[in-house]
Amino acid sequence: MNSLRGRELLSYLPSYYEASRVMRSDMDAKGSELDALYEALNAAADQFFVRTATWGLDRWEAELGIPTDRSKPIAQRRAVIESKLRGAGNFSGRLVKSVAEAYDGGTVDVTFQPEEWSFTVRFVDTLGIPPNLEDLKAALEEIKPAHMLVEYAFKYLLIREVHGAMTLDELGQIQLNKFAGGA
Repeated sequence: MNSLRGRELLSYLPSYYEASRVMRSDMDAKGSELDALYEALNAAADQFFVRTATWGLDRWEAELGIPTDRSKPIAQRRAVIESKLRGAGNFSGRLVKSVAEAYDGGTVDVTFQPEEWSFTVRFVDTLGIPPNLEDLKAALEEIKPAHMLVEYAFKYLLIREVHGAMTLDELGQIQLNKFAGGA
């Protein structure tokens, strides 16, 4: 028998049916249909949660007023949705940090410079420029007060961090945009 639920169905029948090819085939066919039903139900339930949604992302985006761009990776689309959901409330460093970390997936520090009417978002864990920085910029523009300026600080590999610590082969595996001054 190929079906998990078919074996379960067969276990509910009297034991003399276990030797019957007809009953085994019947339970396997019915079990396969139940397997497919459970799989479809689980896939539909996944769409109710941003972190597991796939084909349901379109509906999340429509509900939140986010333009749908199917050319973006699913992880980036989820980050935009999650950020929009987190972005409700009063403007604060905690809110900026929460929204930025939803996009980046790593640690972010937020520092305010009140005398300059600005704040800085510094990416702590991410090397180089995050792939969906433009989406993050749009989200922060939407939640920050209009008079405040936002600056971004990125982390790059420096010569002192790789000199004597990495082989040439290891260095060759790292993309140039992870180095300070890299394209």
